[in-house]
Amino acid sequence: MADTKGITPRGEDFSAWYNEVVLAAELADYSPVRGSMVIRPWGYGIWENMQRALDSLFKETGHENAYFPLLIPMSFIEKEKEHVEGFAPELAVVTQAGGKELEEPLVVRPTSETIIYHMYAKWVQSYRDLPILLNQWCNVMRWELRTRLFLRTAEFLWQEGHTAHATAAEAEEEARRMLGIYRRFMEEWIAMPPITGMKTDSEKFAGAVRSYSCEALMQDNKALQAGTSHFLGQNFARQFDLKFQSEEGKEEYAWNTSWGVSTRLIGGMVLTHGDDVGIVVPPRLAPIQVVVVPIWKSVAEGSAVREKAHLLSRLLKDAGVRTRVDDRDHLTPGAKFWEWERKGVPFRLEIGPKDLEKGQVVLVRRVALEGESRKLFLPEGQAVTELPGYLEEFQKGLLEAARKRREANSYRGVADLGEMKEILDGPGGFVYTGWSGDPAVEARVKEETRATVRVIVDPEFRSAEPPRRCIGGGEARMEVVWARAY
Repeated sequence: MADTKGITPRGEDFSAWYNEVVLAAELADYSPVRGSMVIRPWGYGIWENMQRALDSLFKETGHENAYFPLLIPMSFIEKEKEHVEGFAPELAVVTQAGGKELEEPLVVRPTSETIIYHMYAKWVQSYRDLPILLNQWCNVMRWELRTRLFLRTAEFLWQEGHTAHATAAEAEEEARRMLGIYRRFMEEWIAMPPITGMKTDSEKFAGAVRSYSCEALMQDNKALQAGTSHFLGQNFARQFDLKFQSEEGKEEYAWNTSWGVSTRLIGGMVLTHGDDVGIVVPPRLAPIQVVVVPIWKSVAEGSAVREKAHLLSRLLKDAGVRTRVDDRDHLTPGAKFWEWERKGVPFRLEIGPKDLEKGQVVLVRRVALEGESRKLFLPEGQAVTELPGYLEEFQKGLLEAARKRREANSYRGVADLGEMKEILDGPGGFVYTGWSGDPAVEARVKEETRATVRVIVDPEFRSAEPPRRCIGGGEARMEVVWARAY
């Protein structure tokens, strides 16, 4: 295993470890503007692969991309009372431009519901104009007081989907469909298995009727809200006069949804798979899936192994594998190994003079998954033909390991508040309890435990024996999951 080069072990200080591996892996760096970050090429390459995958999934379900302005009139934000109250502390406001005071302040978008539904109102006259299924890739700004690279920054990149429908049922179906799309992406690409469900009223999006969430459990047993989808009802449609003439000739307000994920997913990937050496990037997201490292001592050896390394790289690219040859001659092999391990490249392919003689290569996994050896000695041809399969096995192995860790740290049937505190103050994790639905109970438990209801759990994740007792006493009406969260 490579030298950890001073990275704080996870077991010693998980927060310090996270900050250090993000910097060491060259995912991002701090910018001169408080709370903002510079996403470096390796981090942006991972984000590009996330974008491509999600964009394809969105388009498969009939959504199109559009773009809306960065600056939003303050009057738009103020139209939806609950919305402005939810975002007021985080707004960045422009009051001057062109050397003059603006007649109306402009808000740097924290989210785009207001301006998008203003435009929809211009475009929609009849039920025939519905549904509108749009998405935009953009940046947003929320003036967070406490920031952390990728997890919570003042400016971040995301996608936000916004749809308009003729019926409530259609909009509700859309909100749930997109939650499913997010879950599929998180499982199949990030290898980060979330649980899903509905948010409580105190935790829902400002202005929504119902909010749904994907909640993933990180290695420190804290929850990460990884993606949300919202049924907005007619709240924004009424404020922005988004009406249509129904098939029966009646004037009705449209029904809306919004949904989004952000560069926070990169933080989730790090927190799910990283180790004391650095980050681990799932193969489907890795900008480089295999780095080829030729090893030589003399000039004569170097020429031959370099030539073979580039040949193998070309063959792997032809097989659909993203590769790079690292033949920099000013670095030792050990320094190269360390660099690519801390960046989380799934596989390293080594070839030296002795390997050349034997017609073999050394294939090294970034981490050894259960039942597997980290290092393999393979004939050249076998390595090329079998690497796509090894990458898929690695991807599935990461998901399975993350799912096992989640379930090992999920505590079901907890009915006593003292037991819940003991879990949260100890190992932490997902705590499943009954809940009466009383907001006062939710507030009291939150105050006493510093945990929040992450979701009212979907049927798939409910316990085999539904809890009958509320964590605050009395009869339970539903099952919820509590956790301390990022």
